[in-house]
Amino acid sequence: MSVFDCCRPGAPRTRISRRLAALLMLFGSSMAVVAAPPVNTLKPGLFGASTTDTAIVGYDPVAYFTEGRPVPGSDAHVHTWKGAKWKFASAAHLEMFKAHPERYAPQYGGYCAYGVAKGDLVKIDPEAFAVIDGKLYLNYDSGIQKKWARDPQGYIKAADPKFPGLLEQ
Repeated sequence: MSVFDCCRPGAPRTRISRRLAALLMLFGSSMAVVAAPPVNTLKPGLFGASTTDTAIVGYDPVAYFTEGRPVPGSDAHVHTWKGAKWKFASAAHLEMFKAHPERYAPQYGGYCAYGVAKGDLVKIDPEAFAVIDGKLYLNYDSGIQKKWARDPQGYIKAADPKFPGLLEQ
């Protein structure tokens, strides 16, 4: 008996319905998998580097700690670290970063902390940030930042083990 037997004259209608339902489930679910967009579409570089390879979209990573706010960096104060160009608002910030880059670089390679906790690598808005326990966390936008701020320790706990695996995908 083949799938097409349901089309012959006198074939029972219940078999047609069951077979069609089975086929639709089989092909419909596989089509959904094919149509899904790739998860990690923005992995050109870490630390929020765009196609220009500028970390944190050109914002000064040290300013988040010293001034408590995002400050755009300057083309006059640039340093390359881990394949990304880092911009700084001042020569002093540049020197602080050179001395301790891991201290000032954002967590999760500069990807959205909330996104990493949920299992995705997502771009960031440098204005959506938090410094928690001396570490910089960036998020996608102010709305996601508000969600993340409700339970930062929980999201950090979820994100820490996921991040290395996301880089391998």
